[in-house]
Amino acid sequence: MRFLRRYIDSIKPNFTKGGKFEKLSATFEAFETFLFVPGNVTQSGAHIRDSIDMKRLMATVVIAMLPALLFGIYNVGYLHYNLTGETKTFWQVFGFGFLKVFPIIVVSYVTGLAIEFAFAQVRGHEVNEGFLVTGMLIPLIVPVNIPLWMVAVATAFAVIIGKEVFGGTGMNILNPALTARAFLFFAYPGDMTGDKVWVAGVNSGAGITDSSTGATVLGHMLQSVTENETYATVAAKLPGDLDAFLGFIPGSVGETSKLAILIGALILIYTGVGSWKIILSTFLGGFFMGWLLNALSVNAYMELPAYKHLLYGGFAFGAVFMATDPVTASQTEKGKWIYGFLVGVLAILIRVLNPAYPEGMMLAILLMNVFAPLIDHYVVEGNIRSRMRRLKKDYVKLNNQ
Repeated sequence: MRFLRRYIDSIKPNFTKGGKFEKLSATFEAFETFLFVPGNVTQSGAHIRDSIDMKRLMATVVIAMLPALLFGIYNVGYLHYNLTGETKTFWQVFGFGFLKVFPIIVVSYVTGLAIEFAFAQVRGHEVNEGFLVTGMLIPLIVPVNIPLWMVAVATAFAVIIGKEVFGGTGMNILNPALTARAFLFFAYPGDMTGDKVWVAGVNSGAGITDSSTGATVLGHMLQSVTENETYATVAAKLPGDLDAFLGFIPGSVGETSKLAILIGALILIYTGVGSWKIILSTFLGGFFMGWLLNALSVNAYMELPAYKHLLYGGFAFGAVFMATDPVTASQTEKGKWIYGFLVGVLAILIRVLNPAYPEGMMLAILLMNVFAPLIDHYVVEGNIRSRMRRLKKDYVKLNNQ
């Protein structure tokens, strides 16, 4: 590493002002900060100095997502061979999943980083590390059978429309990864929903019979509403709670294993990168709405036990990795409780009462991203009014003494 550091220092003058490659300074700086933590510190004003910076923060989130990614890769192979009836070793199963998931990751990062570098060069500013997280999130929230060109188009849409038009990292009002998923969902619904998008190999039909199905749990629940089935009938089609918790069910690549997501949540909370208040309040909001719908019980979907809503779909993944986005979530402490609770409530409400959107977490978070500044505004205004009332009371007491 010392040799690499000396080499970078030797060529750095070429990319500084007046150098031969001055116009590529943003690109050079991006590669340098990727390899080595920059030594820049604040020089004026009041600042809190600690060991955390943008690079470490983003790296922590990526590390927290690794358990969900690794299990997702294995689950892709597991579901495929489970449908074909073939018996394979652990590494064969994992290898099959890797060959399916890795290209999605490559396309996501190559497309997004290329656009980020282009914008940095045009604007003449540094390349931020924000896409390190977005580039990993996008592959984890899409079906494994998604065409790679769609991943590229959605990633470009998310970076350009969802972030760069607002000024880049830290200025966006919507979560970029969810913006990509929303684009795919509304532009190419046939490749984002249905029974044949979740399990690799279903579309090819190789070794898979027509009776085989890759339907998700939420797909079964949606079917129960359209076909007016009883909950007892649809419950027989649902996986056990243990399988749902461990993640051996169809779904987006990184959203199935609640155990892996829980490990990631503990990493985020321990490091202080993710807000435990948002995570907890989101689960509380989802459970509350599920319990309220249980009390009504108009159809089989409403009879689904409240705790099962937290195990199915992308609810847990969204609560841990999406709702906690520090840029688009509420910033005030009280606002985090309100924001998270409403995300959970809306996710289950949309999921159950609007059959057109079987997975409500995406729309719930995007909607609350828009309202997060308003929540913070009223929380701050409420704090100001409370302090003014206390000051007024103290002033009256002093005058009466």
